[in-house]
Amino acid sequence: MIRKIANCPPFLPGLLLCYIFVCMHSCIPPSNKNTPAAPPPEHKDTIIRKPPSSFSDTLTIGFPAAVFYNPDSLQLKKMEKITEKREYETQVHNCFYLERNARNVLKQYWPKIQIIEAPAHRYLLFVKNDKTKTTIDLNTIGDPCGIYLFDGKKEPELADMMNIDTALGFYFAH
Repeated sequence: MIRKIANCPPFLPGLLLCYIFVCMHSCIPPSNKNTPAAPPPEHKDTIIRKPPSSFSDTLTIGFPAAVFYNPDSLQLKKMEKITEKREYETQVHNCFYLERNARNVLKQYWPKIQIIEAPAHRYLLFVKNDKTKTTIDLNTIGDPCGIYLFDGKKEPELADMMNIDTALGFYFAH
């Protein structure tokens, strides 16, 4: 075996040593002794959870309806303070356009369903035809805006505004 190494080109042993050094060096984790740990950057929440409402009013619904809820002005100010600017603006933008689309779909395809706005209410009280009641505390809902569907027979349902066409068909047609 020594003979074979002796007969190899003169640069090969040096190249082999460099290769071994590089392999060994890449397997050793770098030392963090000299680098001070930087504190994590301070940032606002990127997950928007709606702050509690400043209202405690109850809105009673006893007929087929689509109930839109939104944060009140104080909730919006609190959300803006605790959320990254882009995230906040995106959420407000999304709420506006999703709600507008849902209203348009309701007016065009489901005109018998009454649209109700609940901007200054904390509780939604749904009264079914059989007089049973369901109360929803909007402070427990994390999304700043949304829509509840109610037909008077079934329990109210929080609808997916991204798929409002499908949600309306499934809820009201069955």
